[in-house]
Amino acid sequence: MPMRLYNTLTRRLEEFRPADATRITFYSCGPTVYDDAHIGNFRSFLAADLLRRWLESPLCELANETPEQRRHREQHGRRVVHVMNITDVGHMTDDAEGGEHGEDRMAVAGRRLAEAKKAGTIPAGVEINPNDPYQIARFYETRFREDARRLGLKLALEADRDPTLMPRATQSVAGMIALVDRLLRTRAADGEPYAYVAGTPGARVVYFRVQSFGPYGRLSGNTLDRLREGEGGRVVAEHQQQKKHPADFLLWKEDPRHIMKWESPWGWGYPGWHIECSVMSAARLRARSAGEGSIVPLTPEELARLTLPDGEPVIDLHSGGEDNIFPHHECEIAQSCCAFNERPHEGSYAGMWFHPRFLLVEGEKMSKSKGNFFTARDLFAKGIEPAALRLELIKTHYRSNANFTMQGLADAQRTVERWRRAAVEDTARGGPRAAEARAAFADALHDDLNIAGAIAAINSLVGSGEPDAGLIAQADTVLGVLALERPQASQTSIGVFIGVEHDARVVALLEARRDARAAKDFKRSDQIRDELAGMGYAIKDMAGGKVEVRRA
Repeated sequence: MPMRLYNTLTRRLEEFRPADATRITFYSCGPTVYDDAHIGNFRSFLAADLLRRWLESPLCELANETPEQRRHREQHGRRVVHVMNITDVGHMTDDAEGGEHGEDRMAVAGRRLAEAKKAGTIPAGVEINPNDPYQIARFYETRFREDARRLGLKLALEADRDPTLMPRATQSVAGMIALVDRLLRTRAADGEPYAYVAGTPGARVVYFRVQSFGPYGRLSGNTLDRLREGEGGRVVAEHQQQKKHPADFLLWKEDPRHIMKWESPWGWGYPGWHIECSVMSAARLRARSAGEGSIVPLTPEELARLTLPDGEPVIDLHSGGEDNIFPHHECEIAQSCCAFNERPHEGSYAGMWFHPRFLLVEGEKMSKSKGNFFTARDLFAKGIEPAALRLELIKTHYRSNANFTMQGLADAQRTVERWRRAAVEDTARGGPRAAEARAAFADALHDDLNIAGAIAAINSLVGSGEPDAGLIAQADTVLGVLALERPQASQTSIGVFIGVEHDARVVALLEARRDARAAKDFKRSDQIRDELAGMGYAIKDMAGGKVEVRRA
């Protein structure tokens, strides 16, 4: 059964048919580096990583691969060129409403870092000027890359060797200016340009003219009539005076007061939020070879000349969180098709659109005010294993809202431990149960990335008493769990602490439990175990009288 995936654009399951079945181009909307990425962000990034890993697997069939390509895939897998942007341009807090007002996000981040610096909570050894937006961006980008590597995001590992796979918006502004200029110069079917300049020198704004692109709204369902009536979250009355249509969106804003700004034909200012992804995806994924395996992204001049016939997609696959569907991806489609396609109305920018849904925490929307807001590094600091966190974040189907719970995290940790034990037992390599599990694993992932079915297939094999280390290793190239770092164990006279600090209170309780057991006061011993469990610690007695301590 070849791979089928739900396409947000068409709202149906489709066979995935990339332009080249041996080399798939994949673009993911990446982090905005004004703060640490939270686990909801990572849910989306890891869903894309899971899809990418599956497409690379020798088990993944595509409907349009030739017999020769199939043989090569079965022996070597296939190549996926995966690119993710780093949004380090200081956009505004009202980006979802147009990006023309609100406060510069870098200013918000700078105040937060200044407060942290004053309070002494900046990590040791880190020197940062809270008034320098580039230092702020690099600080949070570094932290994101660290978290992403710990969670096994393949792209983050590859980008250490090839930085062009994670391009920064601030390094792509020249391309954005070139693309905006192209939209201003290129005429639509009605004879008018796709974009126009509004306002007077000193306060000019370049807008994309949505009425020039008939299919606008097909991704999100936000038609121009609905947007004119104020639906869709982007029509704000104070923004509308200069626009030809209320839904026209920002490409460039002249604003010499903005913290991060660049010179352009329309004055010193900054790019709109949407234009960056059109530039960075096309520049890297339509890149040219420079010989000896090196790749050179398209220059701004080459981007300005890139033309694709008959609605040909710029890329095969595009992902982002559910909140990116509108306005971000809707606007990307419009500006990209009008810039790059000879027949824009037939284009879709990407052949397939992939959008994981939101993450809840204990059944509620994640919120700092509710105390249920977690970053990956928050959880790592609490002793949570990256493998357990990754499994907890990928184990729910991407088109369902995931519910992150501490109990689920503990269950994920136990699952990881079972898989680790089974991966070294290897009692039945190549047996019939392994063949059944391999087929069930592949069938599940071919069916719209059914991760629950894939995990069930591995759990069934592990629980059968006939594990196959080869199959578990092959499955883990997709799941990406077992190769992740394991917490370091440290010892004291009372216990072995795995992934947790030597908390003085915990040590005192363990010593009290040891004394209670020595006095055969098992009721008190059990009470202490329960108290530790309530604090989030799991303990296991070891030979020699010591205790193993982990996070529950």
